[in-house]
Amino acid sequence: MSVLEEMRIRSLGVIDDAVVELSPGFTAVTGETGAGKTMVVTSLGLLLGGRADPALVRVGAKAAVVEGRITVSDGDAAVLRAEEAGAELDDGALLISRTVSAEGRSRAHLGGRSVPVGVLTELADELVAVHGQTDQQGLLKPARQRGALDRYAGDGVEVPHAKYAAAYRRLRAVATELDELTTRARERAQEADLLRFGLNEVAAVEPLPGEDVELAAEAERLGHAEALASAASLAHTALAGNPEDPESVDATTVVAAAGQALEGVRAHDPALAALADRVGEISILLADVSGELAGYADQLDADPVRLAVVEERRAALTALTRKYGEDIAAVLAWAQEGSGRLTELEGDDERIGELTAERDALRAELSVLGQALTDARTEAAARFADAVTEELASLAMPHARVSFAVRQTEAADEASGIDIGGRSVLYGPSGADEVELLLAPHPGAQPRPIAKGASGGELSRVMLAVEVVFAGSDPVPTYLFDEVDAGVGGKAAVEVGRRLAKLARSAQVVVVTHLPQVAAFADRQLLVEKTVDGSVTRSGVTVLEGEDRVRELSRMLAGQEDSETARAHAEELLATARADG
Repeated sequence: MSVLEEMRIRSLGVIDDAVVELSPGFTAVTGETGAGKTMVVTSLGLLLGGRADPALVRVGAKAAVVEGRITVSDGDAAVLRAEEAGAELDDGALLISRTVSAEGRSRAHLGGRSVPVGVLTELADELVAVHGQTDQQGLLKPARQRGALDRYAGDGVEVPHAKYAAAYRRLRAVATELDELTTRARERAQEADLLRFGLNEVAAVEPLPGEDVELAAEAERLGHAEALASAASLAHTALAGNPEDPESVDATTVVAAAGQALEGVRAHDPALAALADRVGEISILLADVSGELAGYADQLDADPVRLAVVEERRAALTALTRKYGEDIAAVLAWAQEGSGRLTELEGDDERIGELTAERDALRAELSVLGQALTDARTEAAARFADAVTEELASLAMPHARVSFAVRQTEAADEASGIDIGGRSVLYGPSGADEVELLLAPHPGAQPRPIAKGASGGELSRVMLAVEVVFAGSDPVPTYLFDEVDAGVGGKAAVEVGRRLAKLARSAQVVVVTHLPQVAAFADRQLLVEKTVDGSVTRSGVTVLEGEDRVRELSRMLAGQEDSETARAHAEELLATARADG
């Protein structure tokens, strides 16, 4: 659990330089009126991103500085947000500082990094709930009230909420795909037309794999048929001779003569025999090449008709490669891919029908799940209201009643809502409900939002009652109460202290109080004292223990530190608080 360990306050109001050491559990901050107790609340408000008022800067100082150290646990939402802002932890603690200049400028630092003040405000939602006369955070925010109610309700809300959330996510996905298909229908139709045209062009030509390469070679051959035939004929004559010219010399005759010259003496030397064999191989090769040249020359005809056919076919293939690929292989690949895409596009109407049916079914399912969620929240809200109202009766507000308003907002039309209670209402990822905490401070008063239905002191007590009922359900680890005991005394003050102690069993609680009945229940009591010059210095915020604590409680009871009656009452208060704990 996160714990606010300490705050250092410099040049803020009456405080010159002081350190407020806090602890887990219940810490009470006490002191005479005007001693600077409320500066503790003000300082924490600044650390949480509150408004920077230059009037808070101590007279004669250039700036007021507040520094805080909060121990945190790995994986906390606050830690993740701080790390996103570039902050680094210091031995498991998060260091926060806020500076306010006398000119009104404000700077914030988090984990050693300068950050916008808004980042501190975001962290406040995860770290501290402030309930004071002028500063309220946490559960006064409607968005947080619904989450707190859901956690208070437990499985009664969690189970239908999980089913609702799953159906809602699927509906969002279906709606997105459906919107994509319908809003881009014209574009997709144009794409389908272009694909059909191109595929028809390819189909009309019926290109074969490698056909463009083969036709290019044939066109080259037919275009130079006469030159090729003449060259082949001349080569054949050079190799085999000219029958019409007995005196001509040819390669076959010359090689044959060389072979005959070697044949008679090859038996006398193996090396010469090897050479004779190679001459024989040449003779055979010359005969083969000569025969093939004769056949090539006979078969090769200049065929203008065939050449025209080839060139016409090549022109048709070139028309395809200009549009659909660099060669016929690429054209065929495009046609295969385009055919698949066309099938997909032509199936849009069917897919739209399927998605529309699924969307309608999901909205009907969400109506059922949303109704179950609303019913569960309404039941939990009634239990919660009764519990808080009972708490208020013990906190000097016997006629006050707290309730939850669980309501929905009408949708503009059926298409944009789900059916809850026979009405089409707006809905979101957490259901269709808007949850708000209401207070009727006395009989006959109309229930109003708690921020508007109570005075500052009453509001702090209401929030104390709320937090006690929510104890363990609200994830905020630290609570600060100021003026929680305003207008309270006697037995009611003891009950306030007892409930603060109860809340401190599951969270850190810091209370600024002037009532000894409240302070007696604290695990730690801090005394804020001024020096003779009217300032609070480093030594002006002290932890009270033993006799010192009895003396301070005596002062708070009777205004006299050494009154035997007050001391006896103070010791009785401490004993009662310890016995109660």
